[in-house]
Amino acid sequence: MFYLIMDLLGTVAFAISGVMVAMDKRLDLFGVFIVAFVTAVGGGTLRDLLIGNTPVVWMREYVYIFTIIITVILAILFREKLRYLRKSLFLFDTLGIGLYTMVGIEQGLQAQLFPIMCIALGTMTASFGGVIRDILCNEIPVIFRKEIYATACVVGGTSYFLLRNLSIPDQYVYVIAILIVVGIRLTAVKYKIALPNIYRST
Repeated sequence: MFYLIMDLLGTVAFAISGVMVAMDKRLDLFGVFIVAFVTAVGGGTLRDLLIGNTPVVWMREYVYIFTIIITVILAILFREKLRYLRKSLFLFDTLGIGLYTMVGIEQGLQAQLFPIMCIALGTMTASFGGVIRDILCNEIPVIFRKEIYATACVVGGTSYFLLRNLSIPDQYVYVIAILIVVGIRLTAVKYKIALPNIYRST
């Protein structure tokens, strides 16, 4: 149940971020739904295909489709209120990567993968939906820029495996790891911390 709640919260967060990007690009209703949908399930779809978990989870569990539809409708109806939230797109996207990192790691553990593979799976789960969203909306994906994005997922995933060695209940370890991902991303943006620039200044 805890795992399902995390997955659905991540779905909602990414669906909202997809709606807001699509509406900024002034897409029609169908376009808004498609962008929200691929943002919410893109990473999970790649994850399931990689580990052979087919049909992918959103095809087996209708709750994901209903959750996305309801989220899209509510996000459109209350879009003006969402816009009043400071940097709301960024906040929903950040929450999404934190939640989905741990969802991907959990799937990796169930598939009995090594920790490093679980972390890679979690990072892809968290990042790939946003990559598809940005490509569809004609933007360079955040993960390919110098911003701290996938790095936050890697650090959060690593901290999860380190914390598992301590006498801490699994639920708390999950939450702490999610907060680490979110905290790193927020801190990096607030203080303009970025990966090293490999290009010469012109």
